[in-house]
Amino acid sequence: MSRPDAAAGGVDRERERLNVVTQETRFALLQDVLGHPSGLPTLRELDYVNPSKSDSTIRQHLTALMEVGVVERVELPPERRSRDLPHVFYGLTDDGRKFLDRHGLLRAEDTLREAYDAVEKTDGIERYESAPRPER
Repeated sequence: MSRPDAAAGGVDRERERLNVVTQETRFALLQDVLGHPSGLPTLRELDYVNPSKSDSTIRQHLTALMEVGVVERVELPPERRSRDLPHVFYGLTDDGRKFLDRHGLLRAEDTLREAYDAVEKTDGIERYESAPRPER
């Protein structure tokens, strides 16, 4: 019995994706995306909840997750942007969500949300967290 998503990219593609998402920092970033109230954190929010990582390191790992189609960069349309609020966000792709679900990596989503909510946040991070997000 074949799985359509795995078959579409082949076993090697599936293995490559697993290797990418299970790397420690990338897996932590995925957990942060899943835990975020909107599922669309900004780079600044990801940087805040990963204080031991630089924003350039976080960007590199997000790029790796985007290259395998698990995460996507989502932008707020220009007409909805505000000068002092973020307009670039990162979220799971539909295919990425199916992939994570297929491998049992979404089971703790509610727990991740609770853990994210429990993080003490600065006023700036709370402002970013409550910023308008794109429709998905």
